[in-house]
Amino acid sequence: MSSSLKAMDRATPWPPGLAPMACCCSRATLQKWLPILAWLPDYSMQWLKMDFIAGLSVGLTVIPQALAYAEVAGLPAQYGLYSAFMGCFVYLLLGTSRDVTLGPTAIMSLLVSSYTFHEPAYAVLLAFLSGCIQLAMSFLGLGILLDFISCPVIKGFTSAAAITIGFGQIKNLLGLQHIPRQFFLQVYYTFRNIGQTRAGDVVLGMVCMLLLVMLKMMRDHVPPSYHDMPTSMRVSCGLVWTATTARNALVVSFAALIAYSFEVTGCQPFILTGKIVEGLPPLQVPPFSLSTANGTVSFTDMVQDMGAGLAVVPLMGLLESIAVARSFASQNNYRINTNQELLSIGLTNMLGSFFSSFPVTGSFGRTAVNAQSGVCTPAGGLVTGVLVLLSLDYVTSVFYFIPKAALAAVIITAVAPLVDTSIVGTLWRVKRLDLLPLAVTFLLCFWEVQYGILAGTLVSALILLYSAARPKIQVLDGEGPVLILQPASGLHFPAMEALRKVVVSRALEASPPRCAILECSRVCSMDATVALGLSELMEDFDRAGVTLVFVGLQGSILQALLSADLKGVWHFPTMEAAEKFLSQEPGTQPYNVSDESVPEHTVALLKA
Repeated sequence: MSSSLKAMDRATPWPPGLAPMACCCSRATLQKWLPILAWLPDYSMQWLKMDFIAGLSVGLTVIPQALAYAEVAGLPAQYGLYSAFMGCFVYLLLGTSRDVTLGPTAIMSLLVSSYTFHEPAYAVLLAFLSGCIQLAMSFLGLGILLDFISCPVIKGFTSAAAITIGFGQIKNLLGLQHIPRQFFLQVYYTFRNIGQTRAGDVVLGMVCMLLLVMLKMMRDHVPPSYHDMPTSMRVSCGLVWTATTARNALVVSFAALIAYSFEVTGCQPFILTGKIVEGLPPLQVPPFSLSTANGTVSFTDMVQDMGAGLAVVPLMGLLESIAVARSFASQNNYRINTNQELLSIGLTNMLGSFFSSFPVTGSFGRTAVNAQSGVCTPAGGLVTGVLVLLSLDYVTSVFYFIPKAALAAVIITAVAPLVDTSIVGTLWRVKRLDLLPLAVTFLLCFWEVQYGILAGTLVSALILLYSAARPKIQVLDGEGPVLILQPASGLHFPAMEALRKVVVSRALEASPPRCAILECSRVCSMDATVALGLSELMEDFDRAGVTLVFVGLQGSILQALLSADLKGVWHFPTMEAAEKFLSQEPGTQPYNVSDESVPEHTVALLKA
């Protein structure tokens, strides 16, 4: 199968934007907003075959996961399925990655649980508002905000979330009931009630986990099929690959069959999922108010109750989806349109809320299944979406017998790879200070998710600001008659005082005062505060009877100095020329703005 995909890719490459842009402006605009128009005209039977296989594989994966993630979100099981199909259809039209699948994920379900109080009305409204915010970010080009969430913050959050989600399923694995959802209380009451463990749930849960791990290992070692292989071997490899890819559906079906067998005998040793509302979700406007026993909760009160969730959920949804899309685009050698991805996820959440969906995002696990299945276009999502709708319409009665221990096993094996311990070693080797936002995010996320992300982002910003305020200033020559300093990066207003302190302490406070050279070839940006500060520094040098000169200034920096009306700026193209000038050797002069030898884009000297 993989060889046929490679052959197809050679015949019809997958360039940026899914297909070449047409010369006609109007057609190019349509392809930009509706990427399906870029690849649909070239659609082939070979692509149809591959997309059908991939869509079926993802569908068999998403159905049990959706039921399990509804449990993580604290919602009835059917809401997981309600959230699993809209992304398939929207991404078919608007998506720019052939691999990405949108739907419920473990991390997004945890966030939903944190901000919606296990109330479906809050979850659906959160999906609608998140979609509106994401769409606004897409139209305003605010995807740049995601760049301020650093890798250590993301890794700290995902690792803490994986542990929180995984431990949250221990109660179902042990058959414990009435365990609080807050993490620290959950840990306390789980160990406190450990004596109430149900043997049936433990045995079934552990068997399901073992089967899932074994099937995953088998899939990782299934040899690729080739056309020159014997037919029987190719069929065998295909069957093994299909069974191991759909392992979640197989294991959950196996557990449900066992539970049904016990139900027939009148003895049920497992805690079951229970009755699930049958049929497709109704098309209705998201709830903008909620009727309770104590009265009606208004839209304003619901928004206030969700609080920081209206910022955290949309941002983390975009971050997770864009990260998945970029990762697989890089692996499979094509490009995505980030703004179009924001549009896709925003529209998915907004439209999904009309079908009782909670917030969704790109799923790394199911996207990996999609890619490994040989998907060729986003049309694979059409098969997945139809399969979810069919299961809602015809199979929900069977879901009654799915043991919660089996769903817990699915969740635990799905989130375990999210705990990335290798990042600690990587950060230790690269930049140890980055361990600080990682640790802050990781620890505070166990208390409240929004506090962990906010604190980690703040610490990362402070580290970034500190590097801007205290740039590395290398002393190239600190002992000779001329002090030579080289700033290692851009100069901005927080750095001026540090630069002034180094120059004054090493040049003007020396006995006797020394001339100084600022080698600025690495300085690519400068603001007005620095320009004015350099003016004051040059005046200090004049009063001390010595000279401050510049070497290697870029054109934009020279222009900034001139625009600040600085007087007596000495600039030389090379260090040798500056040293000769300061040693008063004849024939060496700084550049002058009137010299014909100076390139037009370069300003050389402004001398009083």
